[in-house]
Amino acid sequence: MVVTELDVPIVGAPMAGGPSTPELAAAVSDAGGLGFLAGGMLDAPELHEQIAEVWSRTERPFGVNLFVPATANVYAAQPRPLDGPDRARAVGEYRERLGPDAARLGAELGEARPEDTDDWDRKIDVVIEERVPVVSFTFGLPSAAVVHEIQRSGTEVLVTVTDVDEARAAATHEVDGLCVQGPEAGGHRGTLDEAKDPSTDDLIGLVEAVRAAVDLPIIAAGGVSQPQRAAQVRLAGADAIQVGTLLLLTPEAGTHLVHRRALGDPAFTETAVTRVFSGRLARSLTNDFVRAHDGHAPAAYPEVNHVAGPLRRAAAAAEDPQWFALWAGTGWRDARPVPTAVVVRDLAASL
Repeated sequence: MVVTELDVPIVGAPMAGGPSTPELAAAVSDAGGLGFLAGGMLDAPELHEQIAEVWSRTERPFGVNLFVPATANVYAAQPRPLDGPDRARAVGEYRERLGPDAARLGAELGEARPEDTDDWDRKIDVVIEERVPVVSFTFGLPSAAVVHEIQRSGTEVLVTVTDVDEARAAATHEVDGLCVQGPEAGGHRGTLDEAKDPSTDDLIGLVEAVRAAVDLPIIAAGGVSQPQRAAQVRLAGADAIQVGTLLLLTPEAGTHLVHRRALGDPAFTETAVTRVFSGRLARSLTNDFVRAHDGHAPAAYPEVNHVAGPLRRAAAAAEDPQWFALWAGTGWRDARPVPTAVVVRDLAASL
């Protein structure tokens, strides 16, 4: 398997919305690890173009991550805690709440678009046609039929999980491996159900529990920002370590300038896990957006993401970090503006 045969057991996290670029994916792979493209929030032609660019930059294996829409997720609780008219009402109320902030930034809030599937079917076709070495899934568990269809093309399939129950569910679909995400991770928590509270177990304990429950390769993710911590997580049973926040300041990453500046700004002193930006729980630097609206956003993805997106884009245009999604894991202070190869080499020094 690709993950267990890496020269360096480091995986670059897929970071949707800009940070993950073909250049970054190729750089992680060329450093001996496994680079990833973030296929979420791209349409099929955009993903096809990015895959082609990675192939042009490296001969080493890489991966593509896809978001699983609600219509394709076989794990989600039935009935969903928030659905139908109640869901639409909650999203509408949150949209109203954001109105004054949008007006102040000169933005017009987006429409909810509950029918959005993130171009799921066409992107599945793309990764099969392109024979991408590894495909991972986040935000849900695709059907066994989808998993097996991708595997028949020679591609290995991973699923992101946050607890033992999710790991067992993924294992029943005969996936090739798991990305086990702990509570200190930056960006979105990878729960298989949007309304579910993810495990708060420390990453080491979580890896040990998943290792005892299922016999699958494990990529461990979440707050691993120093070599000593990476070594501890490996000893707990992880086959590889996934890093995202550490890569945000590298020159190969497509991290927005507002985000880059905030990561080095001493005015930001903590992170928070919140639904305010997208409707899914995600860890960000704590800013005015989080302070103003945390606890009010419903568990409704992609609706909240579409509604709040224009506000974030207006903040970026105004270079205002207080209303931007400043994704960051708890170890964000360890991120450095150095080449990706240096990040991979230094983190892997004790592995």
